[in-house]
Amino acid sequence: MSETEPTIEPRPPEFELPNVGVGPDPLSLARIGERADFAILLLLRDYHCPKCKSQVRTVAKQAQSFAELNAVVVPILPEPRDRAAEWQESFDLPFPLLADPEKDVAEKYDQPTRFGALGQLHDMIGRMPESVILDTRDVEPEVVYTYEGETPGDRPDVETLLAEVDALQESFVFDCDLVDC
Repeated sequence: MSETEPTIEPRPPEFELPNVGVGPDPLSLARIGERADFAILLLLRDYHCPKCKSQVRTVAKQAQSFAELNAVVVPILPEPRDRAAEWQESFDLPFPLLADPEKDVAEKYDQPTRFGALGQLHDMIGRMPESVILDTRDVEPEVVYTYEGETPGDRPDVETLLAEVDALQESFVFDCDLVDC
């Protein structure tokens, strides 16, 4: 288990990727920020990963809980669009599902890999899961939580992700010049 302070810059790297799930296609971080207060990026390992499949199905069952917190879950599959579309067809996810065939977002967000150069070439043995929560309430989004998996199955559970977003929602401070406090 590797819950860490953000290992990337507080300002998250921008991206725009093909979306085979709910929402606009392509989907960018800027568009996500226009529609939700928080984005939970699930940087997945590969198309065949059973733990990744289980994670997105489990998170999908709690999609309404995330929506109630004005948060959107955004799985990012390091595969071509057609492979991501097969996932969407199989799982009917109630949120975006982005295809990142060049692994650009994985690189920008420092998704961990193991086994050196060999692991970087072969996602199935090298790429580890990563979860990133972005606070998109401000003009400049901010990385507020990062969980880097140390093994293929090492990822936060849904309750942890929901609790993190809930705590962030509660940390919102009203501007008493504009709201009766």
